[in-house]
Amino acid sequence: MNLTKTNTSLFNRLRFVLVDTSSPGNVGAAARAIKTMGFSELVLVNPRYPDVLQRDEAIALASGAQDILASARIVETIEQALLGCNFAAALSARLREFSPPVTAPRALALQLAEDVTLTGAVIFGSERYGLPNEIVEKCNVLINIPANPDYSSLNLSQAVQVLAYECRVAASAQETLQGEVAASGIGFQGDTANLVEIEGMFAHLERALIEIDFLDPAHPKKLMPRLKRLFSRAGLETEEVNILRGIANQILTKRRRLDR
Repeated sequence: MNLTKTNTSLFNRLRFVLVDTSSPGNVGAAARAIKTMGFSELVLVNPRYPDVLQRDEAIALASGAQDILASARIVETIEQALLGCNFAAALSARLREFSPPVTAPRALALQLAEDVTLTGAVIFGSERYGLPNEIVEKCNVLINIPANPDYSSLNLSQAVQVLAYECRVAASAQETLQGEVAASGIGFQGDTANLVEIEGMFAHLERALIEIDFLDPAHPKKLMPRLKRLFSRAGLETEEVNILRGIANQILTKRRRLDR
C-alpha cells in the first residue's frame, strides 16, 4: 500500500532512538529496518564509535538505507534525543518494579497511529545492558515484546524491525480513519504535553511535596516514580500540566507566607 505521508501521518511523527549502541552493524541494520517500513528518523545517543555512521559495517548492513544513515543524528543525552517529542516508549526485555505502564508493540502502535497529537520516540538500549532505569522512568510506557520465555533475547535490529513493522501496520489501518475524524471536527482534545513540560511539572510538584512534608527527600520511598507511573497512564495534556504546576505553585506560595 502506498500511504500518503501527511503532516499527521505516523511516518512523520515517530523517531527511533538507539542508546549506547556498540555495534556499527546493528546501526546499519536498524536503519534498513526502519526504511523498509517507511520511517526515516534515526537518532543515536552516545554510540560507542563517534564515526559509526561512516563505518563500513554500518554502511554494508544498511543495504540501500544509506540515506537513513546520512540523515541520522548523534547526540550526547536522551534529553537531546527527545526534543520535540511528547511521548516516549522504552523497549526492554527486563520488567522493572517501578516502570511506566507495560504495553505490547501492537497496542503501542495503535495508540500512536490513532492519536495524531503524539510525536513519539521508541527507545532501544545497548546490546549488552539494555536501558538504564533513569531513562525508562522518563518514558510514558515500557514495551515488552512477547517472545519465547526460555529465550527472549532479540538482536537490537530485530527488535527495531518488530516495532517498525507494527507501527506500519497500525498506520495503514488508521490513515483513512484519521482523515475522516479530522474532517468532521467532532470532539475536543487538547495538545499533548511534551516530555520537557512533564519533567518540569514533576520537579515543581516534588518541591511542593517536600515543602508540605509529604515527601521526605532523605527517604523518598519511590514516591516520585509511582506518581510518574500514575500520570503516564493519564496521558497529560499541556493545560493539565499547567493546572498541576499551578497547584504546586500555590502550595509553595502558601508555605512561604506561613513561614514569615
